[in-house]
Amino acid sequence: MRISEIISRSEQPVFSFEFFPPRSEEGEHNLRQAIEKLTPLEPSFVSITRRGGSATARTVEVTRWMKQELGLEAMAHLTGYGSTAEELRGILDCIAEAGIENVLALRGDPPQEQPGWSPENEPIQHASDLIELIARDYSFCVGAPATPSCTWSRAISTATSARSRPRPMPEPASSSPSSSSTMTSTSGSSKPCGQPGSSSRSSRPDADHERRADQAHDRALGATMPSELIAQIELRANDSDTVLELGVAHAALQAADLLARGAPGIHFYTLNRSPSTRAILSALKISRPWERRG
Repeated sequence: MRISEIISRSEQPVFSFEFFPPRSEEGEHNLRQAIEKLTPLEPSFVSITRRGGSATARTVEVTRWMKQELGLEAMAHLTGYGSTAEELRGILDCIAEAGIENVLALRGDPPQEQPGWSPENEPIQHASDLIELIARDYSFCVGAPATPSCTWSRAISTATSARSRPRPMPEPASSSPSSSSTMTSTSGSSKPCGQPGSSSRSSRPDADHERRADQAHDRALGATMPSELIAQIELRANDSDTVLELGVAHAALQAADLLARGAPGIHFYTLNRSPSTRAILSALKISRPWERRG
């Protein structure tokens, strides 16, 4: 089923999980274990990231496995950087042949191993370029990422105003440190794009080994972390377990606030682990903050 239809038909908030393709037997074991633990929480859909290069085939393979064998509605990530239009069409053909109806179109991250790299040399320079490529020849439901703390991706306005097939599903995504008020103000911005209420929110529980990378990523996007949260993290700087506990608690409170303000769903970056996501989502399902919408 198309994710835009799942969101529009749902009378409850839509909860979904993001995974990445494993690179080793241990990684595959972790992924299977996470899915086994998270499936009882009944996600509306799952998404599989693309790491680029030869790993692209794994993205399609894992997405196909989740949809066809596990019965989970799945969305494959597709990035533009590092691929020609012909290569991207080949990947899209494989996705379509696998019976996958949903694609998340991303520009991609600049390659760190190429110091002289310039986006002007890329055939796909923006997510909107990738969406236009998809729209010309395919009928996927297309998701587009955006960040709430800075200007929206050019992909949203271009895709929704210039194309009617496939109809994009704007999916603003951000790391958990951004403020709830900033993220909920983004929700209204998606309505002029022709998809009322179709934005989702993302939550990534903080962990010590991911924290620095997340902070650098957020700075690059112009996102902010609440000063109060920074202060509390610094108090626990030498204790990764308590940082994790703080991250889970903060993410749960933030997600509850977003849902109470009217956000139609939460998209969890699971990092192929289950404990934090299970704790947050279980707490949300117990407290049901969306019933407090004013």
